Amino acid sequence: MGKKKGKAIIVGGSIAGLSCAHSLTLAGWDVLVLEKSSEPPVGSPTGAGLGLDPQARQIIKSWLPTPHLLDEITLPLSIDQNQTTDSEKKETRILTRDEDFDFRAAYWSDIHSLLYKALPQTMFLWGHKFLSFTMSQDESTVKVQTLVIETQETVEIQGDLLVAADGCLSSIRKSFLPDFKLRYSGYCAWRGVFDFSGNENSETVTGIKKLYPDLGKCLYFDLGEQTHTVFYELFNKKLNWIWYVNQPEPDLKSNSVTLKVSQEMINKMHQEAETIWIPELARLMRETKDPFLNVIYDCDPLERIFWGNIVLVGDAAHPTTPHGLRSTNMSILDAEVLGKCLETCGHDNLSLGLEEYQRIRLPVNSEQVLYARRLGRIKQGLDHDGIGGGGLEQRTMPFFSCAPLV
Repeated sequence: MGKKKGKAIIVGGSIAGLSCAHSLTLAGWDVLVLEKSSEPPVGSPTGAGLGLDPQARQIIKSWLPTPHLLDEITLPLSIDQNQTTDSEKKETRILTRDEDFDFRAAYWSDIHSLLYKALPQTMFLWGHKFLSFTMSQDESTVKVQTLVIETQETVEIQGDLLVAADGCLSSIRKSFLPDFKLRYSGYCAWRGVFDFSGNENSETVTGIKKLYPDLGKCLYFDLGEQTHTVFYELFNKKLNWIWYVNQPEPDLKSNSVTLKVSQEMINKMHQEAETIWIPELARLMRETKDPFLNVIYDCDPLERIFWGNIVLVGDAAHPTTPHGLRSTNMSILDAEVLGKCLETCGHDNLSLGLEEYQRIRLPVNSEQVLYARRLGRIKQGLDHDGIGGGGLEQRTMPFFSCAPLV
């Protein structure tokens, strides 16, 4: 061969960044990942549960030296069920039930760790905060300025490609789209992971399992009056819940969509849960340690996701609401398609490869973001078309069973 390898700099060491590290390495690129956290996350609370579709699972397995590990750390979600809750009578009634769902439930940090351990540690620069970049005149190289947090010194790194995997508040995206704003959905989400290891026979757990008999294989949606919850089991005896609450847009103090919550806010949430949800679910919420609050944003589809030799992937390319379980699946597919396009077009035809990546992924992501938005608005009682069961199921998502790869 003897051909010079291209060098890709990935900003962001979350699932999107790690996925790109895998796919670009396989495409014959040298990869460097910059991440501001000082070390790999361990059981990060902000990452809770997620659902992986068959396509994303197949892609992840193609990156792993031991593919079967993915099935070992995930649980099946073979049923997608929507039910309505009567807050007065405290009872639920099934609206839709799809027994052919074929997703798997995963814990964010388990997937992150699986992807991370399958990469060479030398690929990562932890504790490096992205500051800025400059593209060369002919768009063939890019220089990245990064701050080493521990020493406070600035280091410059040069590469041939800059991959922005820096999340929905992407600062790289901002440099191309300075006026771009995220759209507040109209609601926030309380999230919690209830760990019941060692307490399998507690009243809380037996109570919840009686009312949600398919936990461990079912994705439950409970629809209340202008509100809804999502509930499913994760590997290692954890129960993951999300509760969407309509409210004015909170003031984000930091560069994060996760709000700092006070004990007072948590107590108020517990009291509201008692009035709306069945007692068993309200009790589970009350007994969950460290619930957190995510502000839910998305954005209207972008017209382009690359400029010169700089490309957006994951939430940086398509901030989305979580209602279609798409965010992680989209990131994994972005990475796979990007790697395959660059491999097919070769290092010398980078712009052709990026053009092809954009052509394949942009329409799919745009449709899925808008569909997830509509699903959320229906379930939160903000849009009234589609209620009554039709249009509530996950499988109504565009490209649900298969998105084009290459």
